Amino acid sequence: MRRMRATEGLRRLVRETRLAPEQLVLPLFVCPGEGVRREISSMPGNAQLSIDELVKECAEAKSLGLGGVILFGIPEHKDEQASGAYDDQGIVQRALRALKREVPGLVLITDVCNCEYTSHGHCGLVEGDDVVNDPSLEWLAKAAVSHAKAGADIVAPSDMMDGRVAAIRAALDRDGYTNTPILSYAAKFASCFYGPFREAAESTPQFGDRRSYQMDAPNAREAMREMELDLEEGADMLMVKPAMPYLDLLAKARERFDVPLAAYQVSGEFSMIHAAAQRGWIDLDRAMMESLISIRRAGADFVLTYFAKAAARAL
Repeated sequence: MRRMRATEGLRRLVRETRLAPEQLVLPLFVCPGEGVRREISSMPGNAQLSIDELVKECAEAKSLGLGGVILFGIPEHKDEQASGAYDDQGIVQRALRALKREVPGLVLITDVCNCEYTSHGHCGLVEGDDVVNDPSLEWLAKAAVSHAKAGADIVAPSDMMDGRVAAIRAALDRDGYTNTPILSYAAKFASCFYGPFREAAESTPQFGDRRSYQMDAPNAREAMREMELDLEEGADMLMVKPAMPYLDLLAKARERFDVPLAAYQVSGEFSMIHAAAQRGWIDLDRAMMESLISIRRAGADFVLTYFAKAAARAL
């Protein structure tokens, strides 16, 4: 077996899994203001960006050949109805219009959720201590339509409310956005690896946690069922989140579903690699590339990752 490993040229010739910039999607956080580039302390190299700075970041993403970007909004005001999520003048909607004008051709994905926009930080309507599923679907559907209207190429619901894909598909079709695909966060787990993201998106729950609606980590069969249901409801693409702790589920999904499959290398995964590299324990560039290759090898067609720009440069 060593014969085909002897030189870099031979290794490259028989390489089974390949990584390219167009397989990488960069998550970005857009906030109010002008000239704002507010560094995120737990995520080196990432920042909250005002729309003018976001345009610059997206122009660079396009020049690097990335597959696209996914936008997360940080509104000026939050309330119990998540009204900023579906406001046509909301931060994401304004960002989409600017990007369509200034960076044409870049694929724009939007995170469709409520947690960044609610005063309590949960992903839906709260009654007492409970997040109520069905009334929350209306907010999500309205947000998805608002994003499509503003120029989103793909909408990506991440809330994990039951039935949200069907509600979003029906609303998009009703309003004439029949060609807008849905990338469903189908198997999204209640994970500790989201910690740095919550600093970035200012979305930490003010009480309790999200375990009643996000998935329980030990459950693999349930993840397959979630994906099946989302496809039945009209999802065009599926996502597993987080990526590396759930590579087994990514591989199962690849064997089972013949649709585009994404994985989200989340903030905790990114920050752990950076932290270990800062301590001199691992090589940052090699760990970055090895982690991304592992996600592709498990079956992801594309990867949402905060390493997108650095990996594209390395490639």
